[in-house]
Amino acid sequence: MVYGYGDIQLFAGSGCPELAQKIADYLNVPLNPWEVIDFPNENLWVQLGGSSRGKDVYIIQSHAKPVHRNIMETLIAIDCLKRDSAGRITVILPFLAYSQSDQKTQPRVPITARLMADLIEAAGADRWATIDLHAGQIQGFYKIPGDSLTARYLFCDYFKSKHLENLMVVTPDLGFAKAGRKYADLLGVPLAFVEKRRLGNDMRREALTLIGDVEGHDVVIVDDLVDTAGSITQAVRTVKEHGACDVYLAFTHPVLSGPAFDRLAAADVKEIITTDTIPIPQEKMLDNITVLSTAKLLGEVIVRSHEGRSVGALFNE
Repeated sequence: MVYGYGDIQLFAGSGCPELAQKIADYLNVPLNPWEVIDFPNENLWVQLGGSSRGKDVYIIQSHAKPVHRNIMETLIAIDCLKRDSAGRITVILPFLAYSQSDQKTQPRVPITARLMADLIEAAGADRWATIDLHAGQIQGFYKIPGDSLTARYLFCDYFKSKHLENLMVVTPDLGFAKAGRKYADLLGVPLAFVEKRRLGNDMRREALTLIGDVEGHDVVIVDDLVDTAGSITQAVRTVKEHGACDVYLAFTHPVLSGPAFDRLAAADVKEIITTDTIPIPQEKMLDNITVLSTAKLLGEVIVRSHEGRSVGALFNE
């Protein structure tokens, strides 16, 4: 027993079973069995395959599609483990749903990211961890401790290994400017921004101008997630119009809804680099998509949490 808890127990949610298995393999800890049943009335039922009493339990669950089913599975699993007297319950959420709903941007709208925090706490979780929150202030919505991680180092190590000359980082909007600066600093390259303006209430955006000079540069456009791929492919067109050479896309969460795959397939990009926080169906994998695994990162967070060691030390923080 380490740090006051029993042995590590890992459970794989339906949202990212492959990633959960990779984490288990990295830790050399088996995935614990449990049964999840979808009833005809769309209710869910969870039963553990063995006792979790006193154990240090980690639920690995990404809020991939179907989003609301996977959210409920997360909450029901937490409740199930709490009632089985687990010693500590940590929810590892590689992709956390509703992270874009972090503030009131219009009258009479919800802040659903706060609601997600309340639900996770009310279900009985003791800790949480996620990768690349859409907005840093979401950490403050939780009363329980957690770890807000980043895949930035994975991407930067990947690009350093390519030894690209004359590289430049670009963000697809000003909202990601602070994070873009961190990418640029790690890579030791210049930074530029695409300025955008919201059009009406339909959430469409229009690229206005480019702040910075990309002419003659290879460009990597960085973001935390890509949903319908409208903004990021618009950013591709903008940097190309301003003289960029090869364009790379790097984003953590491949949400990729609706027209996203068609837009990315048609975009003039050399390579698309993302992670496995959300599984990409094999039939939709484009030839130029590279998927970096977050298993080692999350595995290290689990073992450090279990042993009571610093997670920030992973990033020299």
